[in-house]
Amino acid sequence: MMTVYTSDSGIVTLENGGVAVTLSLKNNELPRIVYWGRALGGDQGTAQLYEALRPQRVSGGLDDTNFPTVLPTQAEGWTGAPRFVVTRDGHEIFCAFTVTAVETSEAAPVAAGTSQLAEELAGVKGEKRADAPRAASLTVTAEDAAQGVQLTWQIQVLEGGLVRQQARVQNTAEWDAAHEGSVLSVQTLELSYPVPATAREVLTTAGHHLRERHPQRQELTMGRFERVVEIGRPDFDATLLLNVGPRGFDFEHGEVYSTHVGWSGNSITSVEQTVYTLPLIGGGEHLYAGEAELVAGQGASYTSPWVYGSYGEGLNEVSQRFHSFVRSLHPNLATKPRPVILNTWEAVYFEHDFDTLKQLADKAAAAGVERFVVDDGWFGSRRDDTSGLGDWTVSQEVWPDGPKSLKALADYVHGLGMEFGLWFEPEMANIVSELNEQHPDWLLAPHAGRLPLQGRFQQVVDLSNPEACRYVFDAMDALVGELGIDYIKWDHNKLVTEPGSAYHGYAATQHAQVEAVYAIFEGLKLKHEGLEIESCSSGGGRVDLGILERADRIWTSDCVDPVERAEIQRYTSLLVPEVMMGEHVGASPAHSTQRATSLTMRTAMALFGHFGIEWDLNHQPQEDLDELARWVALYKQVRPWASQGVSVHGDITDDSVRLDGVVAADGSKALYRFAQVRTSVHYPALPVRLPGLDKDALYRVRPVAIQRELDVHHMNGQSDLLWWTEEGIEISGAALQNFGIRPPQLHPAQAVVFVVERIA
Repeated sequence: MMTVYTSDSGIVTLENGGVAVTLSLKNNELPRIVYWGRALGGDQGTAQLYEALRPQRVSGGLDDTNFPTVLPTQAEGWTGAPRFVVTRDGHEIFCAFTVTAVETSEAAPVAAGTSQLAEELAGVKGEKRADAPRAASLTVTAEDAAQGVQLTWQIQVLEGGLVRQQARVQNTAEWDAAHEGSVLSVQTLELSYPVPATAREVLTTAGHHLRERHPQRQELTMGRFERVVEIGRPDFDATLLLNVGPRGFDFEHGEVYSTHVGWSGNSITSVEQTVYTLPLIGGGEHLYAGEAELVAGQGASYTSPWVYGSYGEGLNEVSQRFHSFVRSLHPNLATKPRPVILNTWEAVYFEHDFDTLKQLADKAAAAGVERFVVDDGWFGSRRDDTSGLGDWTVSQEVWPDGPKSLKALADYVHGLGMEFGLWFEPEMANIVSELNEQHPDWLLAPHAGRLPLQGRFQQVVDLSNPEACRYVFDAMDALVGELGIDYIKWDHNKLVTEPGSAYHGYAATQHAQVEAVYAIFEGLKLKHEGLEIESCSSGGGRVDLGILERADRIWTSDCVDPVERAEIQRYTSLLVPEVMMGEHVGASPAHSTQRATSLTMRTAMALFGHFGIEWDLNHQPQEDLDELARWVALYKQVRPWASQGVSVHGDITDDSVRLDGVVAADGSKALYRFAQVRTSVHYPALPVRLPGLDKDALYRVRPVAIQRELDVHHMNGQSDLLWWTEEGIEISGAALQNFGIRPPQLHPAQAVVFVVERIA
């Protein structure tokens, strides 16, 4: 229930989705979060939370011991890392804010709608959804009148209990009128959430290409731990969430507080504790000097990204709050079943020709594929990765009649009952390209005489240049219309370094670059109803709530080795609903690792996400194609409920195995996957507990039909597993959540899937 409680004592409580946030507004100072956790069921007992938490003065400090607001400054005694840094005409100034207005709402809009730039590109006016999600919110306006700085800060508690805050900075109206031309420059704006003193451990993720988002833990100590992104995208080693909690917290246990910066460019995420304060988690955009300059008299402002906070008992609950929010932004996830995809990259790479792709489409349709996506290599001189990128015209070398030939393939795919998708990398260009030859000033560079260090033979196109942005949009727009494209795979393969813009006098332009990317996403979808777009960035290099507001799917990793995917998918799902995660069946041995795995392992590991195929079906034995088709049929069978289900992961002390599942929204059924990624110290495997079930219900547990034939000859045990039968067993939810159930003894790189159904 969405509720806002206000009191005469300056206390405001926002309650939504089972979560409450209580804020203190005392003495016209910026708000302080004095409670964040389970819903309180009202505001009783909150009136004196400020008094309950206000620290005493101590020796050797300032007259007021620091009690941080949402944007701590030195004026209030903050002694940690600077969180609000602004300059006035080149000189740093120090702000002390006084609240001038407070506004609450029980139904604040969550979706911002399409940007003005998106509408200009598309030539179409955006319309807000009638069913757009709403939030309980508090908006506070504050000023430092002497310095001419105005701050508008907002916090929202969303329907699923997710919390987010954002701030806008501008010159005050009085300063604008009296000091025309004076420049207020925002250098740092980092918003924060306090967390309880019980938080003693930090969990983040790190990684690299083909091994994204692996967990790392460390003690929460005095001082600051931060993750800084300065390469234009979150990248493979980004921590999707920064999580804090008691030592040893995991997916099912421990009171966890998490934060995420919803921005697809440069960012900073941190946790910090001083000797005076509770730990603070939060973050913001990592700005280059000059990116947020507000000239008096021009009405300019800088708005930070949304900084999210999620609370829960264990990481499962924390992630479910993010999933609820992302789903609310994409109603198509519920109204349109996620189509089974075949992507051509690992099937043919750059070897495009009509007959090969036509045959591949036939094989795909026979296997049950519903969306056929042609990857890199269809345009310009792009026969390998050294040239042609940026030239978005159909290659006559590959497609003799140009667009007509590629249209013939699209028509053929549509005739087979599949959607047609096409790969683009709109933000990039090869040096060897017509784009660079005709418009060398369209490439980001530190100055006219030098380009940044290249990656994959390419550089970044300056989309903050209106001409370059218009060129990219028009090229994509034309092809979507001409070819009947249903789906775009949008890639981003180079780190964005030294992003100087010739159009802007070689000033850094990363912030404007991200805004232009968002606008092209929005504009294409605005103009082409039903068009869906996947975010890919060398695989999983750009995964954040900024892009997830606009993309219908993310490509989780370029590595489709199912053993590696067990961990990659596990921690990507902290933020991303699995229904939006591209999970594909690839070749064996895997192209990225050369590890050989069974088809069962590869298909089982793709089953819970947005199922796809990254495999040359033209050269596979019929028995493999038949088995693949059976797994596709299973995906379609469970898709109506599993795609709207709740993702769960089990707490397992044995690091050699994984247990995860998807539970139907009404709790009536669930699928679980048990994977043996390597040999274990336990032999046979220990029983696993099944999270997410109703402890008071009775369930039937049995293997999915496609795996019922597995016996001792297929596994690593030497006698039958008694419940692994067509009938399965009946067992209580309490037993499944307590002692659990014994999984099959497997060889390394094996996985099994079983179904749990409530007995009426």
